[in-house]
Amino acid sequence: MNWSWLVTLVCPLMMILMMFGMPGGHGNHRGHGGHTKRKHVEELEQELRLLKAQNEQLRAEMQSSTL
Repeated sequence: MNWSWLVTLVCPLMMILMMFGMPGGHGNHRGHGGHTKRKHVEELEQELRLLKAQNEQLRAEMQSSTL
């Protein structure tokens, strides 16, 4: 029995199912989540500031230990 026709049908069907199953796909989030995105960006900026401060502290410690 030739099953090549089944592969031809399954491939596009699986692609459609995967596309609709992806988070945030196809504009389902329009107009929603602006506040949560803004909050997420603020959290990332805060984490970046903390990492920069830690980086400067480590650089200062390395300079003082090499002198």
